[in-house]
Amino acid sequence: MDFEIVGNPESLPTCEQDVIPENLPAPTDKYKLKYQQYETEMKEAYKQYSQRKAEKAKSNVTHQQSPRKRINDECVQGEEVIMGDLTTLDRKALLQQGYADNRYSAQRSTRKSDAEIVAAEKKKQTVAEQVMIDHLSRAVISDPEQNVTIEKEESASVLPDARRAPLRFRRRALHETKIRTHSTLTENMLSHKVQFDGRIISRNGHDACRELIGFFFTHDQSLTVYEYRQFGKNRTNVLPFIQKNVYSHQRGRRKGKQYQLGDFYIGGNLTFLSSDHPRLPESIRENTLLILRITNIDQIALDSLKADSVEREDDITSQEASDKLVLKAVQDMLKEQLRNRGVRILTGLGKYLQQLDKEGNGLLDKADFKQALKVFHLEVSENDFESSWLILNGNGNGKVDYGEFKRAVIGEMNEYRKSFVRKAFMKLDFNKTGSVSIIDIRKCYCAKEHPQVISGHSTEEEIKSSFLETLKDACSKSDEVSYGEFEDFYEGLSIGIADDEDFVNVLRIPWGI
Repeated sequence: MDFEIVGNPESLPTCEQDVIPENLPAPTDKYKLKYQQYETEMKEAYKQYSQRKAEKAKSNVTHQQSPRKRINDECVQGEEVIMGDLTTLDRKALLQQGYADNRYSAQRSTRKSDAEIVAAEKKKQTVAEQVMIDHLSRAVISDPEQNVTIEKEESASVLPDARRAPLRFRRRALHETKIRTHSTLTENMLSHKVQFDGRIISRNGHDACRELIGFFFTHDQSLTVYEYRQFGKNRTNVLPFIQKNVYSHQRGRRKGKQYQLGDFYIGGNLTFLSSDHPRLPESIRENTLLILRITNIDQIALDSLKADSVEREDDITSQEASDKLVLKAVQDMLKEQLRNRGVRILTGLGKYLQQLDKEGNGLLDKADFKQALKVFHLEVSENDFESSWLILNGNGNGKVDYGEFKRAVIGEMNEYRKSFVRKAFMKLDFNKTGSVSIIDIRKCYCAKEHPQVISGHSTEEEIKSSFLETLKDACSKSDEVSYGEFEDFYEGLSIGIADDEDFVNVLRIPWGI
């Protein structure tokens, strides 16, 4: 079809004229080479694009054909359950394991590790110095015991005189002062100690991320715990969290027995009655028990003190070992079922148990736990369940904390892995509120070093969107993530990663920690 231009062609805008320059020189070899390179790159890019498109189409077809059913429960509405196969959310969650294959820069890792070690040692030294100052600053001459002793002697030998003021309100002569009192502590006494790091077992993010450092003194079997606080880069504060005293176990087979040196090891729990510590934060005093998990310990000091002490093994030790074997067998069986769908199941189970907890005290009965395992298709034999329940329900009241149930029956990642989860969350939660907005997570998450992004199979936005979709599915609120939900996500991811350093890479690379 021909078109006729009406008017003078010269009056048309320049951009609409088909101007062909005359006498163009032939392209040089240099530009020919550049054009060939450009043509090759374009063909390769289009080939990769076509492959990605074909893989996505194939994945969608497979996904549509896979058998699935929905759980008709208000706590897990919309959650897909596929027996013997994976859901889309499972596949998207497993994309995070790709970071495990991307080795973190050895030089950068070493540099960060060295800096972290120096900072941790400086922190421990600061706390240790504060402990010594607190317990040695009271001089013998000002010890209240001085007044009590002298007043007793006066009351026994001298008749009371109404005109004479009590000794504590009068000047005490030097010859009336004892050289040493019962409560006097010396630097030598306080030096026989083992230092440990601890964390609070709690789903409250602010409490779970408190930095606690404790000391167990062998001269009187007492312990104390201090909290290290940092404000900005240079300002720090060290305050007593658990006052120095002799304490006992508050639950388990050792309930009522005093803490001994053998109770201190990485992964061990220390339990305290919240009512005995009125100065604890309100969020902690809401719970009957305060549970501290030992995350690190001065192993050299511990071995030295154990060599000098004699602690006999009792029947409780063998019973505890037997309990661990029973729970370990159940954990191994469930971890095999959760290997590729751990994120979806653990985060969903957490939300489900939380909603079953109508009273809000974290306690559920046997029927609730059986129902939860059935809903999420976690198969545990009746015999194994009953054996586990007898161990967990040691007090016999018929109810168990659901967080403790999950840790005991499903298991949990080790403290080395958990420290990086806390580090990542603390980086996100810079206001220390215990929860992080999805917007802040999107800003901080970096996917450019994901293997699929590097190879060109996925874009940064695709990897980031997959992560956010699976994380938001774990949350009770659509616009924020609590510490407990963040921990559950990585707890599920941890099940399918055998090597500790591989798991650490999953956190180090996208969060830059």
